[in-house]
Amino acid sequence: MMGIGAAAASTASGRGWAQAPSSAMDEGTSLRRPTQAPILRITGKIQRVNDRDAAIFDRATLEDLGSGSITTNTPWYDGVVRFDGVPMTRLMEAVGATGQTLTAVALNDYSTDIPIADFARFGTLLATRRNGAPMRVSDRGPLFIVYPYDSDPELRARLYYSRSAWSVAQIIVR
Repeated sequence: MMGIGAAAASTASGRGWAQAPSSAMDEGTSLRRPTQAPILRITGKIQRVNDRDAAIFDRATLEDLGSGSITTNTPWYDGVVRFDGVPMTRLMEAVGATGQTLTAVALNDYSTDIPIADFARFGTLLATRRNGAPMRVSDRGPLFIVYPYDSDPELRARLYYSRSAWSVAQIIVR
């Protein structure tokens, strides 16, 4: 069976994103603690934590995991948009996710279930920036789960748009 990281590397070239090496985490089992206010909390079936039973991240600790980008049209913005952030495969690898699905919960309590297999299959991104600028709550930030919608006609459908949660504050791995 192919691991999350290997699967991501094998699909990266065809999905419009590239992954940089991680500088925030060694090959061990620890995660660096954020130094600023956390913007993301991950719980559930994870093996690496830095706050009791959770993995918490500020913008810097997320961006230190490695970066990717997606340039695509979306139903929420006019024209082509560039999103930069952490490849979801890398985030799941960093926390040692062992589940098959995650629930993304937004600041307004919207939630959506997403198969973790989507991340390697499509190159899904947890965007922290839009067109180079940090995403703010007023602009669907600070975190937005984005698919490369232009890369595959299958992605231009209600199912994948509903999985594209914005203002994500919590992820529960199931």
